Amino acid sequence: MRAVVITRHGGPEVLRVQEWPDPQTGPGQVRVAVKAAGINFADLMARAGIYPDAPSPPSVVGYEVAGEVEDVGEGVTGFAVGDRVIAGTRFGGYAELVAVDERQVLPLPDALSFEQGAAIVVNYATAYAGLVMMGGLRRGDRMLIHSAAGGVGIAALQIGSTIGAEIFGTASAAKHDVVREQGCDHPIDYHSVDFADEVMRITGGEGVDVVMDAIGPTSFKRSYRILRQGGRLVMFGLAEAQTGERRDIPALLKGLARMPLATVPWWKSLGMMNENKGIFGLNMLSWWDREGLDRLLGPLTEGLTGGEYVPVVADSFPFERAGDAHSFLGEGSSVGKVVLVP
Repeated sequence: MRAVVITRHGGPEVLRVQEWPDPQTGPGQVRVAVKAAGINFADLMARAGIYPDAPSPPSVVGYEVAGEVEDVGEGVTGFAVGDRVIAGTRFGGYAELVAVDERQVLPLPDALSFEQGAAIVVNYATAYAGLVMMGGLRRGDRMLIHSAAGGVGIAALQIGSTIGAEIFGTASAAKHDVVREQGCDHPIDYHSVDFADEVMRITGGEGVDVVMDAIGPTSFKRSYRILRQGGRLVMFGLAEAQTGERRDIPALLKGLARMPLATVPWWKSLGMMNENKGIFGLNMLSWWDREGLDRLLGPLTEGLTGGEYVPVVADSFPFERAGDAHSFLGEGSSVGKVVLVP
């Protein structure tokens, strides 16, 4: 099979299309012929060498795919050859074939393209886990989503809008019309104003109920500050850990050194009790490992099938242009999901 390989740590130029062995279908597994693979910021960090869970080069990364079932292993009863599916992959998604456990596979609604399917697994699972399962978002609550025009951001806007929340979102000014269309009531241009000050101004000093923040670590403290009584901060990424296209060791160490002060350490437990606020950490990869996808995406199936949730694809790139796809995502100009197609 053809696969996009991280040949060594570095910039987008280290990505190469190579021939790799076809994965074997083990008991309880489904082998998928990949039609589209989603790109996530974690993939860029893995390429740069600053994602601890990623395999060492040469390696194939990728967390999510959409395609057709090509083979099923012994004991698989829920899928058959030819079924259109989406799947979560513990790496290996940038390839023509992937073999994954059956519990990591779900049907792809007929109304959605394969490219849209590749925008579901990470984005909607993360948004649902953060907003609903951890954040307990309810109708009338206020929520803030950072990077509202990104893949997770748009999924969170759609879910929050369906619930009936009042939605704040950070995005560059050029993306404000787009995030408004997706349900954002209060777009905030983080380039021109301090997002925390703006949230407090709009809410008359009350703050918000739920914040989803993948920027960190320096944003975490400000996100925590704007929580109202009973508010919840969900931290699910560290975008500040990488600057530019390459591994930046000084920036990484500087960011990690800020972590104990940027977040709320254990010794602030008494203060947290007085402040009536909570903090969650969210890692989709470890969640999938323990429980699979159904608990996260099952509640959204009806909305995805009925058109209530519509994945937004920023652009799709062939395998041979994987480096361009990484650059496009890293520039921060994309709206929605960036996708690779074999």
